[in-house]
Amino acid sequence: MDSCVIPLRHGGLSLVQTTDFFYPLVEDPYMMGRIACANVLSDLYAMGITECDNMLMLLSVSQKMNEKERERAMPLLMRGFRDAAEEGGTSVTGGQTVVNPWIIVGGVASVVCQPNEFIMPDGAVPGDVLVLTKPLGTQVAVNAHQWLDQPERWNKIKLVVSKEEVKEAYQEAMFSMATLNRTAAGLMHKFQAHAGTDVTGFGLLGHANNLAAQQRNEVSFVIHNLPIIAKMAAISKACGNVFNLVQGTSPETSGGLLVCLPREQAAKFCSEMKSQGSGFGGQGAAGGAWIIGIVEKGDRRARIIDKPRIIEVPPRGSQAANQDSSTTSPAPSPNLS
Repeated sequence: MDSCVIPLRHGGLSLVQTTDFFYPLVEDPYMMGRIACANVLSDLYAMGITECDNMLMLLSVSQKMNEKERERAMPLLMRGFRDAAEEGGTSVTGGQTVVNPWIIVGGVASVVCQPNEFIMPDGAVPGDVLVLTKPLGTQVAVNAHQWLDQPERWNKIKLVVSKEEVKEAYQEAMFSMATLNRTAAGLMHKFQAHAGTDVTGFGLLGHANNLAAQQRNEVSFVIHNLPIIAKMAAISKACGNVFNLVQGTSPETSGGLLVCLPREQAAKFCSEMKSQGSGFGGQGAAGGAWIIGIVEKGDRRARIIDKPRIIEVPPRGSQAANQDSSTTSPAPSPNLS
């Protein structure tokens, strides 16, 4: 499971708790703080939990930073983490700070729940639909942005993407990672979700496999559609698929929720996700959710079909996103042929 569930001795309550931390991956310390907090909270949201009683922050300050750098960067990082926690309806009450060769940021999230406040990730049934609530491709976008200043690597991708498109994709990845999955967690209850997880370091296929393995019923997950930040699939291919983005194993950070929903509820879930906006960073086509596959009888594994449909998700603020947000269209259905 994404979080540990510890039954308490009194009142039929459970303590649900999670922890996570990682190295910085974006240049903006404030945004990195928000991303770290969103990533920690996402483990609660993956179980349909919308409230968090308490957060702790874990911070490692690099010994390679001079005093001026520390004084500039660390308060911004801490403020970003605190602001995201407040957006999630909780607060940071403590934590631990150490000096280390590398910057590391993360935290702990805890909540005491009644049984009806969380959804155990083991109830998928044949006929369910798989929904993803954020586009893939954050790792590719972050790396491509770093390559703008590395001619040898930029030359490998410059024929498939412009510098402006890379900058837009990087901004989209940053805003996406900083967006809380809290709305999706609430909608899991409204639309009777049977199971869920968040997509992070193991990539879409890795987390889909982990979720499939936990199911009580003998089911398999079949993924037909891949919503990906625009141009990131082309970059991945141009690099010889070292990212394995289309293969589903490219790591994500603070990715979306992968949710198993009854077929009759999936489109309504996606529509409500879209209507509630695009989260942190402003409006645009990036907000919403996508139907990406189906649950069928099987051996508790997940797979991506040989030629999945790539859904190019335009970065918010781009011309394509503004055009898309001015029109409404139903969520794409999986190709069942």
